[in-house]
Amino acid sequence: MKTARDIMTPDVTCVRSSETVRDAADRMAQLSVGSLPICGEDNRLQGMLTDRDIVVKVVAEGKDPRSVHAGELAQGEAVTIGADDSAEEIMRTMSDHKVRRLPVIDGHDLVGIVAQADVARALKDPKVGDLVTALSE
Repeated sequence: MKTARDIMTPDVTCVRSSETVRDAADRMAQLSVGSLPICGEDNRLQGMLTDRDIVVKVVAEGKDPRSVHAGELAQGEAVTIGADDSAEEIMRTMSDHKVRRLPVIDGHDLVGIVAQADVARALKDPKVGDLVTALSE
């Protein structure tokens, strides 16, 4: 069975917790992605920042994206997956936590991101449809 390491997108780019939400939005636009991991100055994962977070928690609340730091939007411990965890475990974790993207961790190091689309492309299995259904409810 395939593992997270097999299907992840490697070389993930972080936004530093000290960078502004505007910096994060610019980076998302440059990379054509909808989320970025938030990493501290020690390179440890602190959370995930999504384009939806920026809209709902910053723009809609009338805050200035140039003065809000990415770290302010990190909520609790990020849901992650181990690099050697199976695709089955990825689907279970995504479904249980209703997330579409998981940072992939090897020890304490962030080594990639696995997205719902990565799982769908990697597995020709009806369980993928079950995952998409569970996340869409």
